[in-house]
Amino acid sequence: MAKSSAERKRSSRREKPVTPAELRNRLMRLDMQLIELIQQRAQCAVELGKLAPEEFGSTAELDSAQATARQLAERCPGALSTHQLESLLRDVYSSCRSLVHPLRVAILGPVYSYSHLAALHRFGQNVEYVPVGTIPAVFEEVQLRHAQYGLVPIENSTDGRVADTLDMFTRIKTTITGVIEMRIHHTLLGRCGRGEVREVYSRPQALSQCRNWLAQHLPGARTIEVTSTSTAAQLAREKPGAAAIASRQAGSYYGLEVLAENIEDNPGNLTRFAVIGGEPAKRSGKDRTAIWFQVEHRPGALAEAMNVFRRNSVNLTWIESFPIPGHERAYLFFVEMEGHNHDARVRRAVAALGRHALRMEVLGSFPAPVLVED
Repeated sequence: MAKSSAERKRSSRREKPVTPAELRNRLMRLDMQLIELIQQRAQCAVELGKLAPEEFGSTAELDSAQATARQLAERCPGALSTHQLESLLRDVYSSCRSLVHPLRVAILGPVYSYSHLAALHRFGQNVEYVPVGTIPAVFEEVQLRHAQYGLVPIENSTDGRVADTLDMFTRIKTTITGVIEMRIHHTLLGRCGRGEVREVYSRPQALSQCRNWLAQHLPGARTIEVTSTSTAAQLAREKPGAAAIASRQAGSYYGLEVLAENIEDNPGNLTRFAVIGGEPAKRSGKDRTAIWFQVEHRPGALAEAMNVFRRNSVNLTWIESFPIPGHERAYLFFVEMEGHNHDARVRRAVAALGRHALRMEVLGSFPAPVLVED
């Protein structure tokens, strides 16, 4: 059947291509709607903060915000990736939280160190980050209540434990309230060509994680250890012939060119960071608990202690021995197990371990970490 004149006109209008001006106008309208909705959300957060201020900035609220951002991002597939949507939502939550309960978070700095990037995954952009020069200084900022939270590296999949962090857990009583597991990609940064690089600056761990790449591609360059990857980026900006191993974000912040990407020797290079401070985390249903303990130095003492986990069907996800400074052949043992400290089987295992240990401390329970990209 032939189409009527009106139908042909409607079909013609539908097939008419959209112009760039129309798309720009549509983007502007969508931006206005987004801003209006974000402002409404911020106002709602302020009103909730007046009625229940304790809900903002707490461990429970941070855990909830992280889980909600992930769930919402996974439910809304589209042009933006789940990671991009999570990042956007995280910063909206962070901005709204800052109106009610501004947070101070101590990190191993300067900014755009890997510790800073890990902290962004937990707290978002709208936080007062307190960059300090050493891991002990992060603990001290939290202990002295100069910061509500701190973030410290625990372990790297290439280099193993971070001794300074484990040592501080035994010196200052603190609580782990979260763990961030982040894939680390190292970038060679500088203001000269790669062939002109004479010195490479970075943290000892980063240099170690790239040693094979450096030996192959920059065999004549001298490696120099500094306190952080961001400090390395600052030096690469200032010194002729210098390069840094740091994050891409640090390179952008300090105005450096990318000389080579993903130079880590282990493509699966991961670092785990602990969030310290805040009140203990509530049960999420998929948790981990970390403790440290010391046993007598006699045959079978450690085996007896470790057997309590088997008897109580508790699976261990991390085991680390750590020599006690000033004591020959004396060790502390750090373990992480599946389950929350309020779970019956974990409580039984920890109580039984306490009967075998000379001393023991529960560092905290927290939701099992989800791997994130730097």
